[in-house]
This record gives sequence, C-alpha cells and structure tokens, in this order.
Amino acid sequence: MAKTTPDEQTKKVGQAEPRMSKDGDIELGQSLLNHGHNTSSMVEIAVSADENRYRQQEDTSKTKGDFSRVASSILIYTFCSVAMVLTNKSLASSYKEKTNGDMNILLVVFQAIVAVVCVEICKRVGIVDYPSFDIATAKQWAPVNIFFCLMLFTGMASLQHNSVPMVTVFKNISNIITSIGDLVFFGTTIEMLVVIAFAVMLGGACAAAVNDVECTVVGILWMVANCLSTSGYVLYMKHATQTVKLSKFGMVFYNNVLCTAFLFPAALFFGEVSTFLSSTQVHTFEYFVKNSFAGLVGFFLNFASLNCVSQTGPTTYAIVGSVNKIPTTFIGFLIFDETITPQTWTFITVAMMGGFLYSYAKIMSSRKK
Repeated sequence: MAKTTPDEQTKKVGQAEPRMSKDGDIELGQSLLNHGHNTSSMVEIAVSADENRYRQQEDTSKTKGDFSRVASSILIYTFCSVAMVLTNKSLASSYKEKTNGDMNILLVVFQAIVAVVCVEICKRVGIVDYPSFDIATAKQWAPVNIFFCLMLFTGMASLQHNSVPMVTVFKNISNIITSIGDLVFFGTTIEMLVVIAFAVMLGGACAAAVNDVECTVVGILWMVANCLSTSGYVLYMKHATQTVKLSKFGMVFYNNVLCTAFLFPAALFFGEVSTFLSSTQVHTFEYFVKNSFAGLVGFFLNFASLNCVSQTGPTTYAIVGSVNKIPTTFIGFLIFDETITPQTWTFITVAMMGGFLYSYAKIMSSRKK
C-alpha cells in the first residue's frame, strides 16, 4: 500500500464533501429561501414595531413638552399680570393724595420707557439680540399699539359712564368676541365646554351686576368700542407674533417704543404732564424708584403676554386675563385691606367655575388630538 504524506492527507480531507442528490439540493435551496424570507419578515416586523414605539414616545414627549410650555407661559403671564396690578395699586394708594389729578397715561409711558431701557441694556451686554429700529418693521407692529391705545382710552371712558359690575359684564362679552375672531382668523375650534364656560362667566357677571346697573347710552357705546378694541388688540397681537420676523425681545422693544410714541402726545393733550410737573410732592427719589420697579415689572409682563399669546392663542389669553382677577382680589384684600363685597364673591365663584370648565375643555381637546 502506498503511503501518503501528511500534506496529501490534508488535501484529501479538504476535498471530501458530502454528496447530495438533485432533489436534495432543491429542497435545501427552498429551505434556505423560506428561512431567509421568514427572517426578513421578522426583521421588518421588529423594525416596524420599534419605529412605532419610537413615534409614540416622540409624540408623548412632544405633547408633554407642548403642555409644559403652555402651562409655564400661562403661569408666568399670571404672575406678571398680578404683580403689575398690585404694583400700580400701591403707587395709586401711596401718591393719589399727593397729585393734583390723574396720571394714568403718563404712568404707562414711564413704564414703557423703563422697559425700552431694560431691553436695550440686555442687548448691549449680549444677553439678547434683535435688529435695530426699522420703520418698515415699526409699521408692521404699529396696529398692535393702536389697538392698545384704543383699549386704554375706551376703558377709561367706559368707567366714567358705567358702574364697575357693568364693565365686568362687557369684559366677558369681549372674551366671546375674541373667541369668535380666533375661530374666523386662525381656524381655532370652539368646543361645547368652552361655550358653556363662556355662558357661565357671562351669566355670573350679569347676576353680580343685577343690583348695580348704572349705564347710559354713551356708556354702552364706549363699552362696545372697548370690547372691539380689546379683541382687536389680542387677535392682532397673535397675527403679529406669527408674521413679524422678530424675537420676543425685539417685539418687546418695538411694542414699548411705539407705545411711548403714541401715548406721550396723549398725556400732553390731557394735561397729565402738567399735572406731574405741578405735583412737587411726587418729585422724590422714592417715587422714581417705585415707578422704575413698576416699569421693570411691565417689561416682564410685555414678554410674558407675547409669549402667552404665541403659545396658547387669543381666546386662552383673554380667559387667563379674566381669571387673573381672582388672585388679585385676594392679595388686595390681604395687603391693602380692600373689602370683598357679595358681588365680588359671586364674581370670584363664577370666574373660578368658568376657568375650570375652560381648562378642562382644553385638556380634553388636546387629548383627542
């Protein structure tokens, strides 16, 4: 017998392959194909399931993120709004007897100037950035301030001709007008619970005013003008935040510059500048500091208002503004010893009910989406 070398044995072992019939080859091929197909399907299903889980997690996180942004914008606006009202009340109660007349418009002008100074300082130190003043941009933003001035003037005029409860009734009507405008101009849906919330708030305001109906034809006309200008202010602010290419701080800058430009001539016309110059008792450093603090609060309120409108919408912004009167009333009772009348308790109860209904409607609506 011939001997084989180790290399030849290795070669033979490497060449030795199992034999398989033709049918066996076909069978093996089909098995491999079927196995490959099933594996591919399983992989596709697994990938699809992972994608669905990822999308659900992404949607959930997005919803949570949207909710947190909306909630924070409302809370910040509420805090700034209440702080602004209380600060102005403190100024009014401290210096009302020391002035020879009203200076409401001039106070707004002073606070607007402080807000401009604050936002400019933030820009100079590099905290925020926005373009320098531009006439074209100012024209785009001007309607917001025009509506604001109209709202301010018609509100003061309506208080001269109507009782406070009647003004409250019309304020609730302006919320309804804002909601209708929100539907017409921005396509926002109005849920049935929202309608019920409006009805509750309006009905409660009417019930609170039933024993104190003081109004004239002129007063009603002023209130109608105030409702339209208030709704126009909120609705156009939403439009401006969507169309004017500015950061929120840029919007605060233009808002207060134009506010000063529009209201200072009005303060001159109504004699408020002369009133301030003749009231020497308010020419103190303390009064300057308090007004500066009010302007600083106004600066944050400007930013909070713009942010709240852009994050929520005109209707929610208007409702939050109405409900803000509840904490303002309680804090005013604690700090300024203001009496809470039965009418005020009625308003608080109804406003809380309407606010809760509106909040519940919005939460249910967001869940459906």
